[in-house]
Amino acid sequence: MKVLVFYSGEFGQRVVGNLANCSGFCISCGEGCTQCRSVFHGMSEDLVYIVEMPDPSTLGAFIDDVGPYLPKAIPLADIAVVINVHPDLLFGLLPKLKDAGVKGIIGGSERPQELPLGQRMQLEEQAKSLGMEAAFAKPFCALHPDPSKPNISAFLERARFGEPIIDVAVQKGRAGKDTIVAANVVRSAPCGSTWFVAKRLLGLEPDQPDIRERISEAHHAYPCTGSMERDTELGDTILHKGGYIIRGAVEDSFKKARRLDKSP
Repeated sequence: MKVLVFYSGEFGQRVVGNLANCSGFCISCGEGCTQCRSVFHGMSEDLVYIVEMPDPSTLGAFIDDVGPYLPKAIPLADIAVVINVHPDLLFGLLPKLKDAGVKGIIGGSERPQELPLGQRMQLEEQAKSLGMEAAFAKPFCALHPDPSKPNISAFLERARFGEPIIDVAVQKGRAGKDTIVAANVVRSAPCGSTWFVAKRLLGLEPDQPDIRERISEAHHAYPCTGSMERDTELGDTILHKGGYIIRGAVEDSFKKARRLDKSP
């Protein structure tokens, strides 16, 4: 599967690093690193084109002529990932992506002013008119597979990318309490934070009183790059929404936890 990435900003760099799983990408554990990401081979061989685009904040609200800002030629590919790209440039990119054989385009918003709902809907409609699938989410970690978009769903499965899923195993520990002894990432948030959260679960008890605080601490410590500015569409901050998503994923993993011993 050939993948294109168009990005700007720190969050875009994180997503690229997560997809490529390049050496030294995740340094959150410092000297305590156990190479937990080594089970994910990454998509470095699939990333055929990575382009840093202009920061939208430097371009103004409207761009009359997008031509000078767009790549002259785009290699053949299957999926395009767009992160923090000016909406006028995105609309200008769509025909070029179609010509490059792209079957699906995905993107996410980490700030309130980035790709509001109306623009996301317009992009999806224009992509559909060109015969391409499109999926945009706010925040990016809310992106999940959709059976009606098989090409994007195949990418999300291969890249282990989107709405987080964690597989947890437990066994009896002290005083007969369940203890988390394994936490494996099935699908990670695009920034890669799910790997760090999963590692922080080890040794905890699913029903301990401060479990939600522990999840939140890990999510913030990675750290999450979502904005702390209130988003009117979400009725909350994007960072908080991302926190609710990972907390829900962890709590769902507890409900489905595998036992490594025989429960009495």
